[in-house]
Amino acid sequence: MAKIIGVRFRNTGKIYYFDSENEEIKLGSGVIVETAQGIELGDVLIGTKEVPDSEIVAPLKGIMRVATPADFEQLKANREKEKKAYTMAEEKISSRELEMKLVRVEYTFDCTKAVFYFTSDGRVDFRELVKDLATTFRARIELRQIGVRDEVKMLGGLGPCGRPCCCSAFLGGFQPVSIKMAKEQGLSLNPTKISGLCGRLMCCLKYEQHHYEQTRRRMPAINSEVSTADGEGRVLDINPLKELVKVRIQLPNDQIEIKEYTMEQIKTIKVSAKQEINDDIPELLDEEIKSLIEE
Repeated sequence: MAKIIGVRFRNTGKIYYFDSENEEIKLGSGVIVETAQGIELGDVLIGTKEVPDSEIVAPLKGIMRVATPADFEQLKANREKEKKAYTMAEEKISSRELEMKLVRVEYTFDCTKAVFYFTSDGRVDFRELVKDLATTFRARIELRQIGVRDEVKMLGGLGPCGRPCCCSAFLGGFQPVSIKMAKEQGLSLNPTKISGLCGRLMCCLKYEQHHYEQTRRRMPAINSEVSTADGEGRVLDINPLKELVKVRIQLPNDQIEIKEYTMEQIKTIKVSAKQEINDDIPELLDEEIKSLIEE
């Protein structure tokens, strides 16, 4: 067993394990640690606890010290410094007419390194820009190109649901999302309705996907023949979220009745050879939807 603490940097992101050095560090504290990027101040989201050795990747780095009020003042000063660096870097990018969009500037806690995050449609030759920035800021400079999802995660915003974007609010990382998920959940394939601020498929499509997959396996396929208390009929539609099946029943007097039944109220007689939801992506999807899939 090892005693660890869980630390996160910035507002969102992954939680990293560090050796607590046998100190009892409480949830919500701040700690100074050394990372691959340099010395950083992070927030403790998991207080000191013991975990099995199988759950950690050895060797764990230890903490340098618990953050003091002076450290938090230094962090606040660094944030102001980042804002000024952002403005100056934008001016230099504009003067060199580079096809890139600056997203954020981050300093390490000791201000020995500055990372400039940017987006671009292609490759950018920023070698001369790095020289300009190094001369201006007197620190190690790193320019890092990120994707549109990471841009929204850093900047934040309100999603189509009216709530803050999941990626900037609580998600530690991105999960794979596909157009098949939207199809299985019965959503419109209109790109404007299933895309987030980043222009890619919404992360929340992943949340209920497991329920839809498991429920669809238990439900009859569209056009399957089923037996109900009102007689035999053919499945017209299914609602995996409510676990209801809509059945078309042929009554004895040649009348047709359409009713909804729960899973317990029907029994499959003959399985349809044609499934409503195919695993393959339709060939007739427009180019905009295809671009969402490829991403």
